[in-house]
Amino acid sequence: MTAVSAMLEELTGLVPLTREGAAARFAALRWSPGGRPREGVETSWDKDGVHGWTQVFGDGAVHVSFTVWIRDVDASGYFDDLDAVYDEGERVLARFLPEIEDSPLAGHLAEAGRTAADEEDFIAVRKWLLDGRVLTAGVIQQDTDLPVMVVATLEQPAPAAR
Repeated sequence: MTAVSAMLEELTGLVPLTREGAAARFAALRWSPGGRPREGVETSWDKDGVHGWTQVFGDGAVHVSFTVWIRDVDASGYFDDLDAVYDEGERVLARFLPEIEDSPLAGHLAEAGRTAADEEDFIAVRKWLLDGRVLTAGVIQQDTDLPVMVVATLEQPAPAAR
């Protein structure tokens, strides 16, 4: 079990998923804090070459994300062969997916459909529902001069309005 699958398994036990709860689990599994506290809680973590972070959005949704692979631009500020980097990212994603699909989480995963936003944002993506949350793993590049990354994100939707 790698650092990401162990953390995902730990995070599924948090109901609801909170920034504070995630920080406690990161610390318990000996992730190194990244020195980016927000509202008094560490939000950035590193372990075994993987970067993890938490975000809380204005609507109350909580995301815990992991960068499992990153390929930065070359010295020119661009990629010499962007298609080759995308292909490499897709191969890394294919090697990473069994970490989720063959983990103890497998019995709780239900395939989730992709949205138009997923198709626009990701080069390649897989999504699952996990006990009322969304688990996404994919290859992403937010802008042409930014790195290509393989990421995994567990999303706790915002609490329903009362």
